[in-house]
Amino acid sequence: MTGLAAARVGDLLPDRSHTCDEIQLFMYNAVLWNAHRIHFDLPYARDVEGYPGLVIAGPLMGDWLAQVVDLWIEDTGASLERIEYANRQAAYVGETLTAGGAVTEVSDTHIHVDLYVKNGRDEVITPGKAVIKK
Repeated sequence: MTGLAAARVGDLLPDRSHTCDEIQLFMYNAVLWNAHRIHFDLPYARDVEGYPGLVIAGPLMGDWLAQVVDLWIEDTGASLERIEYANRQAAYVGETLTAGGAVTEVSDTHIHVDLYVKNGRDEVITPGKAVIKK
């Protein structure tokens, strides 16, 4: 746990880039039993709902945030105690999105981090927070 023991406010969690394709999006939504057509029917998403492409499921972006934390605390004995996020802007198949975060608070027992998913324009489209138990 030396890495987490030395954690300081401002430390960055390693970024992870994701480019979701149609297959990943379909399989993810199938597992969730999410049958909203904006995730698999391009003509519907575009012509009926007005989106420029297939919409990446919000919970997938939340999972990417959790993965950033999980990879950072890997093999330390720490655990992700709480995570929250809000999808503020849609993202689409083919876009490269980046998930990452930064330490905002450190105590003897917990580390708090702010998380994000950013689009290619460096806009935070999914902000989040997590609490890690040391």
